[in-house]
Amino acid sequence: MPDLLQRTADLVAVASESLDEATLADQVEAELRGIEGLTVDRVGDNVVARTTQGRDTRLVLAGHLDTVPANGNAEPRIEGDTLWGLGSADMKGGLAVMLTLAHEVPAPAVDVTYIFYAGEEIAAVHNGLAHLFRDRPDLVAGDVALLGEPTDALIEAGCQGSMRVAITLAGHRAHTARPWMGRNAIHRAGALLTALAAYESRRPVLDGCEFRESVEAVAIEGGVAGNVVPDRVTITVNVRFAPDRTPEEAEAGLRDLCDDVLEPEDDWKVVDVAIAAPPGLDHPILAALRDGGALGVRAKLGWTDVARFAAAGIPAANFGPGDPTLAHTPEERVERTSLDTAYRAVRALLTTDGAAR
Repeated sequence: MPDLLQRTADLVAVASESLDEATLADQVEAELRGIEGLTVDRVGDNVVARTTQGRDTRLVLAGHLDTVPANGNAEPRIEGDTLWGLGSADMKGGLAVMLTLAHEVPAPAVDVTYIFYAGEEIAAVHNGLAHLFRDRPDLVAGDVALLGEPTDALIEAGCQGSMRVAITLAGHRAHTARPWMGRNAIHRAGALLTALAAYESRRPVLDGCEFRESVEAVAIEGGVAGNVVPDRVTITVNVRFAPDRTPEEAEAGLRDLCDDVLEPEDDWKVVDVAIAAPPGLDHPILAALRDGGALGVRAKLGWTDVARFAAAGIPAANFGPGDPTLAHTPEERVERTSLDTAYRAVRALLTTDGAAR
């Protein structure tokens, strides 16, 4: 086995906070250009390397270069079989696996596209994978994709969609000394919050994976002055919806939940929406990953960039080393066993002819 723990530590040592990925992108690009048989393209701080062997199937392996800001954990530290440090789990361990495979499997059984992209941890407008789909779709084309997000070497299939809706309830201003002359919009919020709190989660099972939808109030804003009955209050609601529903269906479900509270003068605005991605485990590559390594499979309840692949008609799953619950925390770390398990499983896909069928 290659020393993936040290390989990851070397990547952690290169700072790459969002919007400052250039140094790491330079290093990755230089390394990939030194590997015979790869065609390498650089688009901004996104680096794409592809094999071109004329195989029947193309597997895309993708991972983001950026990290969140450091929190006293910028420097890598190895203790036994554990690496501590910013990005060790999310997701420089996954990058280490990808780079090692590019070196060690120069003639894979399937053609491979390695995508190292910027701007995943911040607003979608900066997302390098989205930029590639928009500007260079030829570079991200493939038959199936694996996103190296931390899953602790379990398959997290598909992902749930996400939607934010701003619901503004109307009232009528008045002096607080004479509140009967107005209508308090903030008081109306109580009924809406009660309706949201009564929501019972849908838990559809797709491809053997149980998704779990949620509806949560995540912000509330209202009030005019300390002596004014407020005429408006806005509650922002986040909806996480399973891949068996479209955004329109998810929005309709939220409207049904809130229908008894809403009145004609109230305002409803969808602030943003990200589509869900189906599990796609019927694709031979994903089935081989699941069955070949006897790996656990679960639904991805959060949203990830697998949805971008799914929107392009490319089945995708999340699969990488590192515990996802440690991402973005001061205690972020990755274990050697998790790195090795992820590496062996993906290497088997690249070296087994059966995976290509």
